[in-house]
Amino acid sequence: MDIQLLFQHLQQIIQDQAAVIAEQAQTIKRLEAKITRLEAEVAILRNRKNSNNSHIPPSKDENRTKKNQSLRTKSGRKPGGQPGREGTTLTCSEVVDEVIKHRADFCGSCGNDMNGTAETLIATRQVIDIPPIRPTTTAHQVYARRCSCGHTMQGSFPAHVMATVQYGPNVSAMVAYLHGRQYLPYDRLRELINDVLGLQLSIGGINNILLRIAEKASPVYEQIKQRISQSGVVGADETGLNIAGKLHWMWVWQNERLTYLHCSDNRGFKTIETVFEGGLPKAVLQHDRYAAHFQTIARHHQVCTAHLLRDFNFIHDLYQAKCIWPGEFKALIHQSLQLKKNMSAADYTGPNQERQQLYFQLQRLLEQPLEGTFKKAVSLQKKLRKLRDCILSFLEYPDVPPDNNGSERAIRNVKVKQKISGQYRSKAGADTFAILRSVIDTTIKSKQNVLNALYNIALCAG
Repeated sequence: MDIQLLFQHLQQIIQDQAAVIAEQAQTIKRLEAKITRLEAEVAILRNRKNSNNSHIPPSKDENRTKKNQSLRTKSGRKPGGQPGREGTTLTCSEVVDEVIKHRADFCGSCGNDMNGTAETLIATRQVIDIPPIRPTTTAHQVYARRCSCGHTMQGSFPAHVMATVQYGPNVSAMVAYLHGRQYLPYDRLRELINDVLGLQLSIGGINNILLRIAEKASPVYEQIKQRISQSGVVGADETGLNIAGKLHWMWVWQNERLTYLHCSDNRGFKTIETVFEGGLPKAVLQHDRYAAHFQTIARHHQVCTAHLLRDFNFIHDLYQAKCIWPGEFKALIHQSLQLKKNMSAADYTGPNQERQQLYFQLQRLLEQPLEGTFKKAVSLQKKLRKLRDCILSFLEYPDVPPDNNGSERAIRNVKVKQKISGQYRSKAGADTFAILRSVIDTTIKSKQNVLNALYNIALCAG
């Protein structure tokens, strides 16, 4: 009997210990899952997104991390001018405005007067300078004449002379140039106009000039928009804008020839629909993966490969190279970029074996199984599967660039202006900058003189 009780007691102990072990196993399993989750969170915190591995702008970088994630590869060449490059320097001009002759009037040895003696030119030096700038005032006077037939005729003022006293087109063009091209804020612009041009122009006067010239430039601005809507290639982007302390958005649509900026209080598809009501049906639209751009009607879409490369850099750093998938995808993108450089116009029209091989690699990478622990990689892969037709589109169209850097360059001007000036005080001020900067960028792309273009606009009747 004692043995039987002892056996029962031992069985109970074993059951109790088994229950404890089972409970401990569950606890260990929960803790392991928690550790895995915490390790992933720590990895994200240690490898935070920045401008080198994501879409985050440099201004949002924490502590301005060292820029060691450049997408550019080393060329093997030393910095500076390369061998064989022809240098340039100032050369003497054949046409000069003034000649000053320097002669010796007296002999340094005997003191004789040397005026009237024969002379020989032995050296010439030229000084290029700017004469003092002084404003000129032109009085326009209208006269009346009476004909012998008894009819009286009178002259008329030029179309651009509209007020009793006003600033001329050169002043208006210069103000617009300094504001839209050189990014000067109103106060510094006023100081430069006063000190350099000798005009006592107030900040209010500057604002009025900018509003008038923007109004005159509106037809050109509208024409740029219409030409964009008919273009075969268009890049799009948007950036936040501070207007009187409230968040707005500056949108850009651009290509190699045109730039169109538009300010809006909305970042959604509503703005795109307002600006381009029928979409861009003739264009291959180049952009990042922002959903509103995919809603735009277009012939085709191309996502920015530069953004993709930064995303792959982030995943590579996050998992410390344990996940090889982002590295393989980066290699695919670089191979595609190299093929793009080597392709001729004829290579786009017919079958291309190298291009087809890249498509096969793309398909393999999009379907490649990834470990569940690499959650960020799995998430990106799922997103890219939906966009598989928009990743290598640039290999189908000769004029489509692989990245959206053109749009980022165009939109960067807005950020530069805001960093210098702080913010826009009104929506009208932001709209004025959008109009003038669109005209200026388009002028630059056509390799025309910006100041001359603004002068011609200022010369138009208001």
